[in-house]
This record gives sequence, structure tokens and C-alpha cells, in this order.
Amino acid sequence: MKNSIEIAGFKAYVNDLENLLEKTIQLSDEYVLDPSHRHTLQLLNADAIAGYDHILNAAKHALNAFQRGENVANDLGLEICLRASLQRQISKAITIMGLKEGDMNICAISINCNNKIMDHLEQFLGNRDDTVINPDLDHLKNIYGFSESEMRIYGSIENLMMERMAILILEI
Repeated sequence: MKNSIEIAGFKAYVNDLENLLEKTIQLSDEYVLDPSHRHTLQLLNADAIAGYDHILNAAKHALNAFQRGENVANDLGLEICLRASLQRQISKAITIMGLKEGDMNICAISINCNNKIMDHLEQFLGNRDDTVINPDLDHLKNIYGFSESEMRIYGSIENLMMERMAILILEI
């Protein structure tokens, strides 16, 4: 089975973070395509993401890490969080990519789940809006400490983040 990856953005208000995280696990298990394959539904802070290709690349790298036995986290969703945040430490990754209560731009990544999972997620998150995944350059420069010269060299924030992700993989 080829891995199925779906990405969606949401503008949401999180009023009970613990309940949201429990619901995410429940949905992942309910909508799994094949229980014999690794699957997840991971929610991340979309404000720390540099676009669709950045998060897709992080998901693919996380899957590959599990295949090679080079994963840092025991959970696929956390491995995606690590890769996307360019971190080796889970606590730092969660600080950057984790959800908080209140108004949030959320990026949802489903791996090997039925495509109806995003429709169901929309029912309780509301306001699907894939534009929240688009990069905010100034915000991302502040989060990751990128310089203007790095931005010029790589041509886009997405290219820069994917290059840093590749370097991170070599260091793990």
C-alpha cells in the first residue's frame, strides 16, 4: 500500500485542548485505511509552517525515518512535528508546532486515513481554510532565526526549511 497523505488548514478556536487531542486520536483510529500500516492524524500550529511542500516533505521524512528505524519519536505524529519544526528535541518541537487554547491556525496532516477524515475534522474544528498553511515570512524568520541572506540564497522560505530539514536528517 502506498502511503496516503492529506493536508488541510483550519481557522479554529480551541477551547479544550485535551479534548481536541483525544478526538484527534479517536478520528485517526476510526478512519484508518489499513490497520497494518502506520497511520496518524496530526494537528500542528500552521503559523510555523512554510507552505504545503514543507509539511508534505516533513510527513514523508517522518515515514521514511520509521521505515529505516531512524525515528526519534515513538509516534508518527510527533516525528512529523520534529521534522517540520527542524528540531531534534520533542519539547522544542512542541513549543514551536504545538497547539494552544484560543484562536489558532491549524494544519492537519492525515497519513493512511480515509479522505473523509478532514470532513469530519471540519465538523468540530470548523472553518477549513487551506490558506493558513501559506508562509508568513516575517513570522517564520522570527521563529527559526533565518537571515535575509539565507532567504536570498535559497530563493524561498520553503526551500530554506526543506534544506534545513535535510541537514537535520543527516545529523540524527
